[in-house]
Amino acid sequence: MIKAVFFDIDGTLLSTKTHNLMPGTLLAFEKLRAKGIRVFISSGRPKVLIPEMPVRFDGYITVNGGYCIADDKVILRNPISVEDTKAWLNYVKQNDIVTMCFTADSMSVNHISPEAVKLRDQLGFTMPPLCSIDMMESSEVYQFIAMQPASDDTHTLKLLPGCRMPRWHTAFTDIIPANSSKAVGISKIIDYYGISQDETMAFGDGANDIEMLDFVNIAVAMGNASESVKQHADYITLDSDHEGILSALEHFGII
Repeated sequence: MIKAVFFDIDGTLLSTKTHNLMPGTLLAFEKLRAKGIRVFISSGRPKVLIPEMPVRFDGYITVNGGYCIADDKVILRNPISVEDTKAWLNYVKQNDIVTMCFTADSMSVNHISPEAVKLRDQLGFTMPPLCSIDMMESSEVYQFIAMQPASDDTHTLKLLPGCRMPRWHTAFTDIIPANSSKAVGISKIIDYYGISQDETMAFGDGANDIEMLDFVNIAVAMGNASESVKQHADYITLDSDHEGILSALEHFGII
């Protein structure tokens, strides 16, 4: 019996066209709640960037598992090391890279570029405030976004031995601690609630969802997911603009 369902946000929970929940998704959440099934966000976004939704969540896995909340309590903090933070920001200065910086409760950007504006428009959020590299360096950072092509990732990783870079877009990649993932976040969440791994289900579409899909009992990839992500799914549902969440929950008899 499924007791906990975890949802990525972008390209999964929210429509890519409206950045809102689909009507069927709202209905699905009502039915999940009526059955006593807990629901959780599992996102690369920091908490401050998670939009208000007409749904109550039991907890949040944010910044790709680096900062997790259950019952309004912080149950996991895993920031990027001071050494890797300094190394990345020094590389940013030397190569004039646009980077976004996520702390536990804020985000900022070192300067605004056309790529940053595209990211803002794609995810439907307000452009974060500008922040100096020095201010970023003095912060407890849980995630960076690097506006760079995939061809640069291998070199960048050599500079950051304590990090990994799950990429879910051609124009940018996340930088997070090597031991941080949505799967780690799920493990902490279910331990907190006394839920077993066999009682979990998750929905995702991006490369940063792969560990999550591998961890849960029932893994669902959205129809708009990349082929590499679909290979890690037990079931491929409709896309996020065509009631993929409702369809999969009905397919498995969860609701």
